[in-house]
Amino acid sequence: MRIRLEKRPEPSKLIQVITPIASVLLTMLLGVIIFDAIGINGQRAVVDIFITPLLASYKWQDVAVKAAPLIIIGLGLSIGNRANVWNIGAEGQYIAGALAGAGIGMVTTGAVGWISITLMLIGGVIGGGAWAAVPALLKTRYKVNEILSSLMLTYVALQLLSYLIGGPWKDPNGRNFPQTAPLTADQTLPIIFPGTTIHLGVGFAVGLALIFWLIMSRSVFGFQIRVVGSAPHAARHGGFNTNETVWLAMLIGGGMAGLAGVLELTGALKSINLGFPSGYGFTAIIVSFLGRLNPIGVLIAGIVLAVTYVGGQVAQTTVHIPNSTAGIFQAMMLFFILASDILVRYRVRFVGRTAPAVVPGE
Repeated sequence: MRIRLEKRPEPSKLIQVITPIASVLLTMLLGVIIFDAIGINGQRAVVDIFITPLLASYKWQDVAVKAAPLIIIGLGLSIGNRANVWNIGAEGQYIAGALAGAGIGMVTTGAVGWISITLMLIGGVIGGGAWAAVPALLKTRYKVNEILSSLMLTYVALQLLSYLIGGPWKDPNGRNFPQTAPLTADQTLPIIFPGTTIHLGVGFAVGLALIFWLIMSRSVFGFQIRVVGSAPHAARHGGFNTNETVWLAMLIGGGMAGLAGVLELTGALKSINLGFPSGYGFTAIIVSFLGRLNPIGVLIAGIVLAVTYVGGQVAQTTVHIPNSTAGIFQAMMLFFILASDILVRYRVRFVGRTAPAVVPGE
């Protein structure tokens, strides 16, 4: 008996839904085995990471706040991934957007009402988009691989952040601690539910998921992205410009990452310090693939990954696991979701051995 992979004429819709769920379940199972092997209560650790944040009502708000930037960045990245444009530098664009918003906030500190925060949000989108425009230009004009250029720009953004908050943007009243001055009340997002930390940025994430779903499923632009990603030769014959698609995909991805950065600044943190780069830009890559590049799937995947962030913090206190454990689980999920793509594209067939041909006269 041999196993043979047959290419599916069309990817199975059912398998596309099942494989992300199976990836999460396999991650949980493997987590139990690994923790037990190193002497930690694996079942307790996995329950605290994946289940406790959903059952404990006081943790829901933490999940919502963590999920918002993951969803917003993941939505932007899903556009590029659909078009085979691989923006790996969302973390740098997230930082650039936050810095652009913070800079505008410093200039408009005296403004009252919604003027300052509106300009900050717009600045965040432009800042993230501008950071993504560099790899887009290098890709379309000089054929530079956007994976490398966007990733390297992340480290440039980190150095820029360190320079600004440790130098010209350092809070003069911050006791020499490297951070920007706290935002004013008019420069912070309102709380949606009183008594919680759930700010308007969470509403932005949900609203953008619905908008992206409409765009990708009901617009010519969504059709263009799908065609360029799946059949670039047909796209050229259909009048779709590949370079234009690269620009649009990169700018949208960068703009969404920048928006997530400035929403995190104005909603959760209120200032920028050395701990601001939280890895959301890299984790959102997992969100994009776990959500099958579908906006509604990205919304759900963002919540799942946010659960691992919050659950990782819970498990640190209950079973004393390292802080990096959540990242390990996220990496395993990405591995399983990428490996399961084989089942999406191919059908498994079990083929029996054929008997050797018998030559007459032998």
